[in-house]
Order: sequence, then C-alpha cells, then structure tokens
Amino acid sequence: MEPPVTSLQDDPDIKVMMAGSTLRKVKSRSWKKHRHFRLLDDGLTIWYKSRWAGRGHSTFSVSELEAVREGHQSELLLSLSAEFPSEHCFTLVFQGRQGTLDLVADTPDEAKSWVQGVRKLIHKSQTMGEKERLDQWVRDWFTKADKNKDGQMTFKEAKTLLKMMNVEMNEDHTLHLFTMADKLEQGYLDMEEFVLFYKLLTQRDEVWKQMCMSLDGFQLYLCSPHGSIFNLDHRELHQDMSLPLSFYFISSSHNTYLMEDQLRGQSSTEAYIQALKRGCRCVELDCWDGPDGEPIVYHGHTLTSKILFKDVISTLRDYAFKASEFPVILSLENHCELPAHRGGNGAAAAPQDLKGKILLKAKKLSETVTDEVSDDEENGEMERESVEDLTKETTPKQKCKVSRELSDLVVYCKSVHFHGFEHARTKAKCYEMSSFSESKAKKLAKESGSEMVRYNVKQLTRVYPSGLRTDSSNYNPQDMWTSGCQIVALNFQTAGLEMDLNDGLVQSRSARVQSRIQTAAALHSGDQWQQFPKVNQKEGSIVDPLVRVEVYGVPKDQSREETGYIVNNGFNPVWNETLNFVVHVPELALVRFVVEDYDKASRNDFIGQFTLPFTSLQPGYRHVHLLSKDGTPIPPASVFVNVSISEHTNNTIMKSS
Repeated sequence: MEPPVTSLQDDPDIKVMMAGSTLRKVKSRSWKKHRHFRLLDDGLTIWYKSRWAGRGHSTFSVSELEAVREGHQSELLLSLSAEFPSEHCFTLVFQGRQGTLDLVADTPDEAKSWVQGVRKLIHKSQTMGEKERLDQWVRDWFTKADKNKDGQMTFKEAKTLLKMMNVEMNEDHTLHLFTMADKLEQGYLDMEEFVLFYKLLTQRDEVWKQMCMSLDGFQLYLCSPHGSIFNLDHRELHQDMSLPLSFYFISSSHNTYLMEDQLRGQSSTEAYIQALKRGCRCVELDCWDGPDGEPIVYHGHTLTSKILFKDVISTLRDYAFKASEFPVILSLENHCELPAHRGGNGAAAAPQDLKGKILLKAKKLSETVTDEVSDDEENGEMERESVEDLTKETTPKQKCKVSRELSDLVVYCKSVHFHGFEHARTKAKCYEMSSFSESKAKKLAKESGSEMVRYNVKQLTRVYPSGLRTDSSNYNPQDMWTSGCQIVALNFQTAGLEMDLNDGLVQSRSARVQSRIQTAAALHSGDQWQQFPKVNQKEGSIVDPLVRVEVYGVPKDQSREETGYIVNNGFNPVWNETLNFVVHVPELALVRFVVEDYDKASRNDFIGQFTLPFTSLQPGYRHVHLLSKDGTPIPPASVFVNVSISEHTNNTIMKSS
C-alpha cells in the first residue's frame, strides 16, 4: 500500500515540492509574509511554517484543494500586480467555503513547478479508486496514531487511535484484535499489520458472503458509487430539456458577488466561480457607476467592497459552462448612467435550444419609448425589502434610464412589475418575468396558491431573500418550489439546510416542475453508520450519534423522524430502527439524512448530511455518503441502509432497514 505520490515520485515538479520552497503568503495589501512550504512524504500533505515560529507549523491535505490558478486570478493578487509579476503568483482554491490561499514564489520556474505539481496531486487524489481511497484513509490514521513516528504502533497507541476514530471498545477485545493482527508477535503493528487490524475492527457479520466474493471486495462494492443511495443515472442528463424555461427549476444565487454578509462583506469574482461550479444557472450583478466611468459591482448604499464589472464578465466567460452546458441567466440590477450601458421580440425558448448562451434578465424599452422605463411599470423588484430601504429614506418613483443597446440584449427574460394574476393571464408575454421578495411570494402562495401555480406554468418567477437578512441567511426554498417558482435565489455563501436542499435538487442535473402526480411513500431508516468525524476535538471525547431523516415537499409531506442515540460510538454504531413517512407528491419531495452528536445539555452538534430528490432514491442495501456543512465529502463517513419501495392504490410504500 504505497502512498499516492509513488507514481509521481520521479516527477520534477513533485521533487521541487518535496524539497520545499520559501513562498510569500499574501493575506492583504499590508500582510505579505514568507513561509516555508513543502510536500510531505505521504504525497498528500502540504506542510508550512514561519522561519521564526519555532516548532510550530500548519498543514493541509491536497484532498482539501479544488484547484490551483496561475497568475493574478484573485482580486488581491491583481491589486498587487505592480509589486508581484503574474508569472510569480498562484492561488490555491480550497473546497467548499474554506476560501483561497494566495502565494508568490521567488522565481517563475518555482511558481510553475508548484502550480503543475499541485495540479497533478489534485488529479491523483480525485481519480483514486475506492480501494486506494480507503487505503489512504487507513494510512492517515496510522500516521496520526504513531506518536513517536517510528513506523510502529504499540497497543497503547492503538487504544489512542480508537478514541480518535470515535469508538469505545472493551480493552480485552481490543487487545485480542491487536494480537491477531500482530502476525510477527513483536508487540507492535507495522503498516501492513495495522491494515489487518483495521479490517478486523470493521468486519461486518451481516454482509459476510461465502462462495461469492471476498469480504473485502463485497464491502468495497457496497461503499462504491454503485452502492450509493443516489441513482447514478441521475448524475447525467435524464430529462426532456425541450420544454419552455418555465417548466424547470433553475438554481439561482442572490447578490452572487458577496462572500460574506450584506452590509460589510467582501465582494469577489471568486463568489461567482464557486456558485457556477455548484451548478448555479442564475447569477446576480448590482451595477453602479465607478471611477472614470468604469462600471463596478457591489451592494449599493452599503460598505461591501467593490469589484469591476468587466472582471465579473471575464469570470462568466471562463466558468459559466464548466458545470453545465445549459444557459446562464444574468440578473442585472442596473444603477449606471447611460454611457455605461453601451457595449425585439422575445419568445419562449427551451434549455436545449440555449446551450452555451448567456440570457440577460433586465428591463427593456418598448418600441415607442426613448431611453426611460418607469419603475412603476417595469421594475420587477418594486416590493423589494432591501438594505437600501434600511439605509436611506424613501424617494419618489423615478424614471430609470435604459440604453437601446442594453435593451436590445434582453430577449427571453424581460423584467416587469407584477400587476396581478388576472393581468398576467390576459396580457403577459411568455418572455416576461417578475421578481418577488420572499415575504411577497409566501403571501401570494398562501392566499392564491392555485393561481400562483398556474401562473408559473407560463411565466418565470424569481424569488429573493428579504433585505432584512443582512447576515446573508436563507429561507426555505422548498416553500417556493412547491408553488412552481422556478428561480429561487439563495445566498450561496451561507451553509445550512437551505443550501443542502438546493444542492440536493441540483445534483439530479435538471429538475422538472410540471409533474403533479399524487402518490405516497414510507421511508424506513435506521441502519449502520461508519467512521463519523469528531465534532469536539477535546481529547477522549467520542460522539453519541443519532440519525434524523427529513422529508421536504408540499405542506402535507413535510415530516421528520429520528433514531435514538448510541453512547460513545462514532465508529460503527447500529440502530435497527425504522422510520416511516408518507409522501403524496414524490416529484416535489427531497429526502435529507442528517447525523448529529447528541447533547442532553445543549443543542446537538452537526456531523454530516446528504440530501437527494425522492425520485433519485435507490432501493436495496445502500450507503448514504455524508457531506460536511460546506457540502463537501467527508469519506468514509456514511450510513448503511436497506430501502424497499412498494405501491398500493394511489400510494407508494418505501421501507429501509
């Protein structure tokens, strides 16, 4: 079981990384300090320290990295371009919401070696097979437990390891397994013997199959993507994409440029990159006049930082279609004067016909108007509950200036004010769309639910968070989806249930709105969990895990059930409990598995979750591979379930055990 770097050990870039380099770590225009970086022998860990920090150091895993970008591809490095040439600079991008790390090498060759070397290691990490990934995970635990770094694990170190792995075991039983693994009877385990020790720890009697395949092979199969609860066929396009845009849910980001809160947060093109890579198909730009007539993007009337409009457009050019080939809607909130605008007839169009296209959502001039559009007539966000309302006095309604050049670019997504369902039914065009604050949308859904659903069959609707959410919190998108609202904008920078639901829906590649089939289902869960990460790093602390299954859908489908908790076992607890659910509209239902660390004195700690569409749920023995709060994988943490589905008259019954 060789480390992943073995096949790259003769690579010149990897040799440079393992030898180490002094790089300048840049955190701001004033904070630019030298740190010594090097790749450790395991080929997956990057170690760095200050020359003056004594024995203190920091590390991160290559598996935490998503990408490496050359040159001035961050706002910070771009702002320091006069000081640091592009060929010396690169940026490490971490997965999820961990941010980025800007680095500057002394020479272009050194920078190039790190860029190419990190890319090779990321590729190696991402393409490891299940066995390689599991072997590397075991190797990592061996390294953590081998306190004196002698390549040998004593029984005392093994007991410490079990604490680290969240398992409380009887000492006699642990010693028995340790002795079985110590084939050479030396009183310690080397790496190969430790692997055997791990296999003894994780042996599952309930999946032992004789005369078929080895236990190792069968367990690897169960943990592989083929054993996932998520239907792998739904990772690829499996739906009809030839219908009008209004027939699809469209993943949408609110104030996409923000990395943090709505009042003082940082604006960054990185926020657009992360949203687009997560499958977002509708991004927002708030455009204002900047210095020298150069348009800028930021949250107007606040202290959020500013970025150049042209940099956002360049980012869209580079990243809009990496995650999906289907169109991206550019929701433009335009506050610029006419010169900044310089650079029809609309129709209902299908995603299939708009691949690789950017659709501009903005106000549009009528054929008889010069360069002004009445806010009263065409402001799609008239009822806006925005930060501007909190920071300035209400002003009289004004005419909004729009250039003919900008207006002509608006074809499929013309922003208009909502004048009521009756007006829309008789006069609205299929390419016209309105935006609603979350409170206005909820009110319409509550008071005129059926009318809103019928309205959304023809018209696109965008819903955005209340301006009172200055902390960039989110509302539950399911409430809007069940009313047929297609573009439900969320603050992508904020982790939590709301983004879990959004990611769960989007991972099925495309989501159709039109089906309203009445069925029912029951979900039984309560099964076997594996290797949960610790949430309390205090030495000796072991989790008391429980599982909760939540169903989100139409109001009468909303439900949740949970198991009891298992004391001091985050390694391999077993519940054998059944949780039951009835789902009447499976086409609009999402199922969320949540693992928490029970705490009787305070709120339970989050461990991991996985959310998927009910229609993507696979029956049989399956693993639910958990994700972190940031939506990134935390292997090998998973839930082992047995799901079965049966149908009765007007009902579908599903069981798992």
